[in-house]
Amino acid sequence: MNIKNILPKLLVILALVTAFASCEEDFNTIGANIIGDENFSSEFTDSLSVLAYSRKLVPLQSNALPVFQMGVYNDPVYGKMSVNFLSQLTMDVSDPDFGIAPRIDSVVLYIPFFSEQILENSEVVGYELDSVYGNQPINIKIYESNYFLRDFDPNTGFEELQKYYTNQGQLFEGFLGELIHTIEDFEASDEAIKINDTISLIPGLRAKLPIDFFERKIIDQGGSVALLNNNNFRDYFRGLYFQVESMTEDGTLFMMDLEDASVKIYYTFQTSPSNFNGTTNDTIERFDKEFGMSFDAISVNTYKNALTPSVAQALFNPNTVEGEETLYVRGGDGIISIVELFGPDLDDNGVADQLEDLREEEWIINEANLILYVDKNKVTPGAKEPERLIIYDIKNSLLLADYNMDITSNLDPVDALNVHLGRLERGSDESGDYYKLRITNHISNLINKDSTNVPLGIMVSQNVLETDFQDTENIQAPGIEKVPAASIVSPEGTVLYGNNTTSNKRLKLQIYYTKPE
Repeated sequence: MNIKNILPKLLVILALVTAFASCEEDFNTIGANIIGDENFSSEFTDSLSVLAYSRKLVPLQSNALPVFQMGVYNDPVYGKMSVNFLSQLTMDVSDPDFGIAPRIDSVVLYIPFFSEQILENSEVVGYELDSVYGNQPINIKIYESNYFLRDFDPNTGFEELQKYYTNQGQLFEGFLGELIHTIEDFEASDEAIKINDTISLIPGLRAKLPIDFFERKIIDQGGSVALLNNNNFRDYFRGLYFQVESMTEDGTLFMMDLEDASVKIYYTFQTSPSNFNGTTNDTIERFDKEFGMSFDAISVNTYKNALTPSVAQALFNPNTVEGEETLYVRGGDGIISIVELFGPDLDDNGVADQLEDLREEEWIINEANLILYVDKNKVTPGAKEPERLIIYDIKNSLLLADYNMDITSNLDPVDALNVHLGRLERGSDESGDYYKLRITNHISNLINKDSTNVPLGIMVSQNVLETDFQDTENIQAPGIEKVPAASIVSPEGTVLYGNNTTSNKRLKLQIYYTKPE
């Protein structure tokens, strides 16, 4: 699985170019017929009311995520964030028979990164890491967890799935068991992990764990009820808790490919308690075997992040009436920017007055864009600027109508849906200039189909193709109940100009429309 793949296939690109050319031709033809009609005029505006402000989100659901992460990430604007990881293990084989006199040779933890093979003459010559942030060493402590992660919530009569949240690290750490192992000065390497002359693994976190713990916890329990099935096992061995720290302000944070992650016990055993012929001179034959455990049950990420004082102060009491000069967006445990269109409802009939006027004028919307300029005075330019933002309907926790109508949805995540959710436009120095979010169908539906004018949420996205949402712990104004899951797994953030600024880079709603005369 690749979270960001920047190499879209050539044939797909050619097909899209052809499709765009066809759409352009059709559009121009339709537009020519309208513009040529004396009853219509084609016009442009960017002066309609747009109000925007930002909020620090309440704790977010952090189990059942599309991907999990671990590590330390330092953002020059938002500060240092640590992401810890709790996960249950399941047995690959239930009720295992370890044989007679089993002895462990080694216990190996392996969690691969997401990566892309680099091929040369059809041979793998290396790997390019995907979704690894930072390059400074971190320490990882691995504990046995005594906290039981439930499948179902008893507060709902066990009818709904249990939710766990980004702020529950302190709760989980109150149930830590034995410190199993510490990995010091871990750095994410793009080198293959060489096992022997013929076997190697894709890059990842690999460590040998202490034998004595797993002898007591697993091997000595052979034949017991604890290992009879995975329900029993998950109650008996409740999981591993990975606690990260960095001795400096920087660190490394990485996404984990849990589908191929494992803890494997390599051991030997004998098939009988004595020699086959009953003599003491013969050597008892021993056999090699392995017992695997996988990370395919419940996992949770928890976050520790003390925002920089200036950002925390800006988010404390946002101006929800006039909007803000500056907008903040960040992934992880989350900062969202809220956009409200078309101004107030002064006649109190449930529809913004400006939108009422537009409905009476019956505009035909040719194109509508939100333009969000990067505040370069507050952002460190370069690779840490997020490539993608996503916009959604806060009230109904839905993506906009434009999402499903974007013909670039078949591209790889970093380039997909670039008509609706344009990639960060960068200058010649590679610093971010602006994002263009095309919301033509959303605006058209508001004006011509009487759709509800809901608040819109703008967030960072790790993968715009990911359509799942995660719950907030509590409902947050203006009615935020869910956020896009792909935002929670993105550590990046940026700073944008809001609507309430004197800069010519203020947040704008651009509308190209055809107006009946």
